[in-house]
Amino acid sequence: MHYFWIALFGAIAAAWIVQAGRAAIGMSRVPRLRDSLPAADDDCPLISVIFGARDEAEKLAPALATLLAQDYPRYEVIAVNDRSQDATGSILREFARKNDRLKIVDVTELPAGWLGKPHALALGADKATGEWLLFTDADVHFAPDTLRRAARLVRDRGWDHLSLFTGFDMHGFWERVTLTYFTVGFILGNEPWLATNPRSQRYVGIGAFQLVRREVYDAVGGHRALAMEVVEDMKLGKLIKKGGFRSGLGSAAEYVWLRWYSGAGNIVRGLTKNMFAALSFSVPSALYHLGQMFFASTVPFLGLALASGWARVFAAVSVAVMVLFHAGACRRMKVSSWYALTDPLGMLILSYIVVRSMIVTLARGGVVWRGTFYPIEELRRGSV
Repeated sequence: MHYFWIALFGAIAAAWIVQAGRAAIGMSRVPRLRDSLPAADDDCPLISVIFGARDEAEKLAPALATLLAQDYPRYEVIAVNDRSQDATGSILREFARKNDRLKIVDVTELPAGWLGKPHALALGADKATGEWLLFTDADVHFAPDTLRRAARLVRDRGWDHLSLFTGFDMHGFWERVTLTYFTVGFILGNEPWLATNPRSQRYVGIGAFQLVRREVYDAVGGHRALAMEVVEDMKLGKLIKKGGFRSGLGSAAEYVWLRWYSGAGNIVRGLTKNMFAALSFSVPSALYHLGQMFFASTVPFLGLALASGWARVFAAVSVAVMVLFHAGACRRMKVSSWYALTDPLGMLILSYIVVRSMIVTLARGGVVWRGTFYPIEELRRGSV
């Protein structure tokens, strides 16, 4: 039994060293938007910025103000008011009266065979006239030179598609614990730095900022091919990568940011509809990822406290690598590095989200999103 524990903790330590090392090297090569010089006026293609908004009155106005204040010579903003019941429509109309860049599309009824967000983005794309389409969300804030720098980055890299890691406006202990762990898990689990490698099958799509060449968007079927996709942002990246086009990733916390959810409770509720969908509505996949998180984030701490000899040494190595990697993510996210010590707590929260998402989805027999119920079998058939 003694050798079993040595082998177990040795394997965990080796996995942490290899994957954290690969991730650290890979993410260090992801270009930062701040290092991309703003494009000159003559190098600024027409960009259509598109977002859907459903009952976003609380966050819409300050975010939209930053979007309409871009230092970019050729762009339009297309806002799709998706069946809102609050003041979203009136806020959009007030902005449109003052700025002719803003165009509004009103949705009063959702057609059969569509999820609300893909439908809204598809309608926005239909109205767009830009050479490039930028898909974003109604609560995302932009620095004034974001579009200029993004246009320069895709031109210099020869990319057809660009997703940006954004900044999070986080308040309080629990938001920081949850979102830093979520980010670490996303990086280690999805390996997004490999999206730029045409030989890799990895892909990435980030809903807050996805810039895609119009002709490429049309070639892969756009959001019509994603009509029943809950995680339509990642799946747009998948379509582009499978289509043989060049997909890129950048880091832009200082240029694109949002308050994703207010409080850990809203994070849990917000991700309930997404998490099981991201795991392809598969119970075995959910259980596998739960086990993976437990062994990666909790077992090393248990070994450090309870094991002895070489098993404890290997547990200590795992904890050290884990904490160092998490601390690096915290620094990028402008959060105290001490939050790296909350890894097991973040694991418990994210595990609860996965379990809750799985149970709620299976109990309902589907997903409720933007006021509409979608049966799980219909979602599985529409999965890309």
